[in-house]
Amino acid sequence: MSAATAGHGAPLPRWIDFGVLPLLNVLLALAVAGALVALLGHSPAQAMRLLVEGAFGSGLAWGYTLHYTTNFIFTGLAVALAAHAGLFNIGAEGQASVGGLLACVVALALDRWLPGWAVVLLAMPAAAVGGAAWAAVPAWLQARRGSHIVITTIMFNFLASALLVWLLVNVLAVPGNPSVESRALAEGVGLPTAQALLAAVGVQAPATPLNAALVLALLCAAGLWVVLWHTRLGFALRTLGHAPGAAHYAGLSSVRLTLIALMGSGALAGGVGINEVLGVHHRLLLDFVAGAGFTGIAVALMGRNHPAGIVLAALLFGALVQGGSELAFEIPTFSRDMVTAVQGLVVLFCGALALMLRPLVARLWTWWTRRALRAAPAGEGA
Repeated sequence: MSAATAGHGAPLPRWIDFGVLPLLNVLLALAVAGALVALLGHSPAQAMRLLVEGAFGSGLAWGYTLHYTTNFIFTGLAVALAAHAGLFNIGAEGQASVGGLLACVVALALDRWLPGWAVVLLAMPAAAVGGAAWAAVPAWLQARRGSHIVITTIMFNFLASALLVWLLVNVLAVPGNPSVESRALAEGVGLPTAQALLAAVGVQAPATPLNAALVLALLCAAGLWVVLWHTRLGFALRTLGHAPGAAHYAGLSSVRLTLIALMGSGALAGGVGINEVLGVHHRLLLDFVAGAGFTGIAVALMGRNHPAGIVLAALLFGALVQGGSELAFEIPTFSRDMVTAVQGLVVLFCGALALMLRPLVARLWTWWTRRALRAAPAGEGA
């Protein structure tokens, strides 16, 4: 059953609580963003048209939008898994960085000895192991020492960034290359691109960063749904998050479940490394995560920590990133800061103010159901 409607009639149906309300929040955020665009001297209609066309107007636009969506699915799922256990993992940025680091190290060590497909099959779980390992210490500190998970995961984001810089400058750097990056992986080492996959079935598509990692992200979303709502482990994690006292009374180990939740969260965040390192760049770059870990927090909030909602929210944020880039290109005076402001409004209305419209929607739903009940006998009599 969905949450109560703040004293305004019966509880809202799930399709309103998880579908209509988030949609209304997005529309309200876009309306406020349109007002902001108008105040800055631009046409809101033109800006919205360019935003939508930039995100969905062509095969090229779709490819980039879905590429960003892939990263946001991984990090949104990571935040959601921890949230169901009552933990706020704000460290997906660092966990994704270390996941990509370990995936690249494994690939660099093996790409001259093994065929490309074998290297990828070994590097992909390495990304999950790297993300899980980077979450293990904050998880242990939370479970055993009571250290606040928000503080420790923030600290580990900075530590991951420092580790990445040191390794790229002192260990993985290519002699004579001024760029801060590792050497490129051997030819043929990497995930299949969307262009290659579609060409195999006779569909021509433009070259974009989109690759098979999107399929992996969707499989992770489906797998997380199964684990959380159809297994004993998922029930135990949700019990710990929603009723810690009941979990303790039932004999559930909070230490074990905390470790599982946070390390699983880190493993999901490591999927960003699979997408970027193995699917796009085929080398390790300094800032390949590019804020996806922090965006995942907003994606999880907007998706109500449900895998299906996270996929849709990730698509929205992917569209905002790609469409915003095109908007800034077409209207030079519309800076990237303005695009970030639009994204911030979506986060504000879908996160912090997510319940603002609930009382109004509840009143309308109660009025509609009562009206339908009054009209039912007359309809039957006719």
